[in-house]
Amino acid sequence: MTEPDDALERAQLLLALRQRGIRDRAVMSALERVPRERFIEPAFRPLAWADQALPIDCGQTISQPAVVALMAQALDLAPAHRVLEIGTGSGYAAAILGHVVREVVTVERFRTLADAAARRLDALGLANVEVVIADGRHGYGARAPYDRILLSAAVEEVPAELFEQLGPDGILVAPVGPAHETQMLVRFARGATGLERRELGPVRFVPMLPGIAAVL
Repeated sequence: MTEPDDALERAQLLLALRQRGIRDRAVMSALERVPRERFIEPAFRPLAWADQALPIDCGQTISQPAVVALMAQALDLAPAHRVLEIGTGSGYAAAILGHVVREVVTVERFRTLADAAARRLDALGLANVEVVIADGRHGYGARAPYDRILLSAAVEEVPAELFEQLGPDGILVAPVGPAHETQMLVRFARGATGLERRELGPVRFVPMLPGIAAVL
């Protein structure tokens, strides 16, 4: 059961997101329904509903709710969509997506994170979200094409394989820029004349790393 203080903090966060321009009703409903405290390390749970990124295992982070909301809204999601996420992390963004669309495939290179995220998503009854351990640079071709693709890790350039897995009229949203510096959140929309690029604003994400982690 949600504690009273958590309910107040959640309501304040949702109000702040609306004031910042998050208007997609399905995304806002998902943000309200997903218990972010379940995705936070115990030491940071008092900050679960603060609009800030927080550290998780394997040197990664859980993104701030405003950024997750902005990315989800930029994807222009519909209930019938299949979505590929690169960079599962805690599983929080995948949970938001799972409340909005038909199917989510989320790729993680760290087994520790993938296993923990899968347990959280299963506990929330999100059977439409599948966690896959793989090298995110290559996407997950076994289930392509995807209606939407979301990168939850920064790249200097979006790998060509990801665009190849994006279906007709598809949208890909990614933080693009140098590692460990400010990146630009970019929306790529596929249309009849090719890819349309639109910049959404500066963000900070951990970099996408190659391969599958050997130990963690």
